[in-house]
Amino acid sequence: MATIDASKMLRDILLVEDNPGDVALTRTALGEARLANPLVVASDGEAAVRLLKSRAAEGSDLPCMIVLDLNLPRLDGREVLSVIKDDPQLRHIPVVVLTSSTAERDIAESYELGVNAYVTKPVGIDDFLGAVREIGTFWLGVVTLPPDQRA
Repeated sequence: MATIDASKMLRDILLVEDNPGDVALTRTALGEARLANPLVVASDGEAAVRLLKSRAAEGSDLPCMIVLDLNLPRLDGREVLSVIKDDPQLRHIPVVVLTSSTAERDIAESYELGVNAYVTKPVGIDDFLGAVREIGTFWLGVVTLPPDQRA
């Protein structure tokens, strides 16, 4: 198992997800991966952008990563992704889209907007848990991320 970088353990993972079942499964999977990062949940795109912008303005710790659904109320995931990647204070945060969409257009548009990875939500619970565990382990245990690069 990969060693988790202690500097990343102190920062939140932001999950932008409106389905309470998927929130619960994600929380379980990250716990099974032994990730100690607090999970902060925004249930719509506007709430996610508000949280990120207020933390950036206050100089508070930004999330070490964002797991983003595309199909969200208020602002959809594409709009949230665009806001994140257009903001110099936020663009360095890795964003993983975790969504039910398999549409080629959604995949292409997400990468054009700067997503770091696109993962289609598996249908089965065990497969979903496994995918989320792997996302967490990869981004917080394997990848070397830049330090907080707020302007």
